[in-house]
Amino acid sequence: MHGPWDRDWHRTGPGGWARGRGHGGGPGADVWAAAFSEWWRGPTPRAERGTVRWLVLDAIAPQARHGYEIIQAIGEKSAGAYRPSPGVVYPTLQMLEELGHARTTEREGRKVYEITDDGRRELQSHADEVAEFYDTQNEGAPWENHAEDLAYVMKRVGRLVRLFKKSVHRGGLRPVTMRKARKVLDEALEKLEELLTQEDL
Repeated sequence: MHGPWDRDWHRTGPGGWARGRGHGGGPGADVWAAAFSEWWRGPTPRAERGTVRWLVLDAIAPQARHGYEIIQAIGEKSAGAYRPSPGVVYPTLQMLEELGHARTTEREGRKVYEITDDGRRELQSHADEVAEFYDTQNEGAPWENHAEDLAYVMKRVGRLVRLFKKSVHRGGLRPVTMRKARKVLDEALEKLEELLTQEDL
C-alpha cells in the first residue's frame, strides 16, 4: 500500500497536481512548493491607500513609466512580496494627476507617467513610510525561495509516517515501545515549538 509520501506527483493543469505511481521517492521541491503554497504564503500582503500613492510616486521618481512598468517596479523592489493590481494602480495615477503630483507624457507613442516637482516633495515627506514598507516586505524572502527546505522537511515527515506504518504491519508496537516513541516525539515537538516561537519574536 502506498500513501501520498510514496508517490510522484505530476501537473494536471495550471496550479493542479495529482499523485501517481512514479519512479522517484516522492515529490520534488517544486511539487511540494505547489502543494503547500497557500499554506506557506498566508494572507497576500496589502498596502494602505495612502501608502500605494507613495509607492507609485517612488516608482516613477527615477524615470517615467507606464502602468505595467509601475506594477513591475513595485513588485521587484518588494522582492515579489507585493504587486499591486491594475485596478489599484490606475485610479491612483489618476488621483496623483489631479493632485498635481504626476503628469502624463508620451514615450514612443505610448502614454507614460512622470513625477512633478510637487510629487517629489510629497514623496520626500513620506520617504520614511516608503522605506519602512519595503523593509517590512523584504524581511521574509518569497516563500518560493524556501521550496527546497520545505521539501526536505516534508519528506522527513513522510519517512516518519512510513516508519510507523511499517512497524504496525509487522504486528504492532509494544506498549513500552509506543510510550518511548511518544516521549521522543513530545521532546522533538517541544524543541521545534521553542525554535519556531523564537523566529516570531
